[in-house]
Amino acid sequence: MSLPVPHTAPRAILFDLDGTLADTAPDLAAAVNLLRAARGLEDTPYELLRPTASAGARGMIGAAFGLMPHDAGFDELRDGFLDNYAAAIAVRSTLFDGVAELLSGLEAAGLAWGIVTNKPARFTDPLVPLIGLQHAGCVVSGDTTAHAKPHPLPLLEAARRIGIAPEQCWYVGDDLRDIQAGHAAGMVTVACAWGYCGATEPAGWGAHHLLETPQALLKLVQSTLASTPLAA
Repeated sequence: MSLPVPHTAPRAILFDLDGTLADTAPDLAAAVNLLRAARGLEDTPYELLRPTASAGARGMIGAAFGLMPHDAGFDELRDGFLDNYAAAIAVRSTLFDGVAELLSGLEAAGLAWGIVTNKPARFTDPLVPLIGLQHAGCVVSGDTTAHAKPHPLPLLEAARRIGIAPEQCWYVGDDLRDIQAGHAAGMVTVACAWGYCGATEPAGWGAHHLLETPQALLKLVQSTLASTPLAA
C-alpha cells in the first residue's frame, strides 16, 4: 500500500544505483557465470540472475549456485565473483532509458541529486564515472558509513553531504531495503518498478510512490514543485 505523502516539495532526490539509475545486471551476471564456467558448469540463465542483481554477491551466488552466506564454500565463490566483477565492471552496464533525461530535468529544476548504494566503494568509485554519473552531488557507498541500508545512516550521510535536511529529500530505489531506509531517514520514498525489484512485489513495500519509468518520476517531481512552495 502507498502511504500518505508529506506536503513538502523535494530539494534533493537521492537514488540507489544498481537497478535504479543503472542497469548493471549484465556485468554482474557475467561475473558469476565465469565462476560456473571455471567449474565446468553451464551458464545460469540471465532471466534468473537479473532479479537478484540488487542483492550483489549474495543474490548472484544464491541464484547461480544455491548457496547463502552461511553455507560452506560461499566465501570462496564470493571472493572470486568480486574479483571477476572488478576486472570487467562496465562492459555492458548502462543507465536505464530515461535516466539521463531525468537527471538533467532535476538539475534544470534546481534540485540536487546523489547516489546512496550498498555497493562497496571498491566498485562504486570506478563505476560511477564510467557510466556517466560523475556529476552526482554525493556518492555514499555501502562501506562509507558504519551501516548499510536498510539502516538510515547512509541516507542521512548523503543528506549531510549535500547540505539538505533529510525531510526535504526523496529516496528512490528498486529494493525493499531502499524503502525501509528511506522511511527510517524521514524521506519521501519512491519504489521504481523499472528496476530489478527482487522476489517481492514493490506494491507491497509501503513506498509513498510506485512509478513505472524515470520519465514518470520527473513528471511527479515537476508537478510537486509546481504545487508546493519550496521550504526555506
